[in-house]
Amino acid sequence: MSSSGGYSYLKEPWWWAGMVSMIIGEVANFAAYAYAPAILVTPLGALSMIISAVLAHYFLDERLHIFGIVGCALCLVGSTTIVLHAPQETQVSSVKEVWFFATEPGFLVYALIVLVFVGILVYRYVPLYGGTHLIIYVGICSLMGSLTVMCVKAVGIAMKLSFSGSNQFVYFQTWFFTVLLIGFVLMQLNYLNKALDTFNTAVISPVYYVMFTSLTILASMIMFKNWDHQNASQIVTELGGFVTIFSGTFLLHKTKDMGTPAIELPKLSNSSTRSPNQSPRRPEL
Repeated sequence: MSSSGGYSYLKEPWWWAGMVSMIIGEVANFAAYAYAPAILVTPLGALSMIISAVLAHYFLDERLHIFGIVGCALCLVGSTTIVLHAPQETQVSSVKEVWFFATEPGFLVYALIVLVFVGILVYRYVPLYGGTHLIIYVGICSLMGSLTVMCVKAVGIAMKLSFSGSNQFVYFQTWFFTVLLIGFVLMQLNYLNKALDTFNTAVISPVYYVMFTSLTILASMIMFKNWDHQNASQIVTELGGFVTIFSGTFLLHKTKDMGTPAIELPKLSNSSTRSPNQSPRRPEL
């Protein structure tokens, strides 16, 4: 069990099948970050959240009741709203430009805060509350995920430009982002497996989605200054999309134990449960 500190799941064929499928999906996701802004790509993760919750309902016997369905629908509506009003990202023509954005004071402060919080969660709160509070594992994955996406963006741009004839792998910045990307991904996989092994998948998926999406968009906004060219109405609409997603997640989390059996058998009457040797009761007049 990964939740108790072990790695026995590495011996499970189904785990490897799922991991291969996830890697294929992440490769496609990686390509999307190279060609589209993170603030547009990340909210589309609502689809994977909904699919995960539905599959967990049918294959893992994790009840997805009517409130869960409404919560998933709210998350999807909020994601659609954000996508339709997403700001345009600053065009980047070299990995050196990404390095310039990443080394500006605003993003450096954000990255430092993230690393400090992750360190506190890993060394202080995981041993105490990791097995009882899902926010610990999910928080680590979400915080690291926001930095991972920035590295993915940098490496994706470098690969896209290299394939176009402008080799970006001659710069140390590309390799620096690549090393960080590998380290961040491995750390996320470790703690995400612990979370999925400990808590209900139908709850983990939306909570992780909301935290990861929010922090990723925040990191992208700080690093690439996505909202500099948007008006107030566009920003308010996007914030409304966030509130809708948060509402769906709150509904999923607060009603996760309210599932009811799909079919309720009628209760047996007293006459059907009496002993065979017991004489029938005479009706009272």
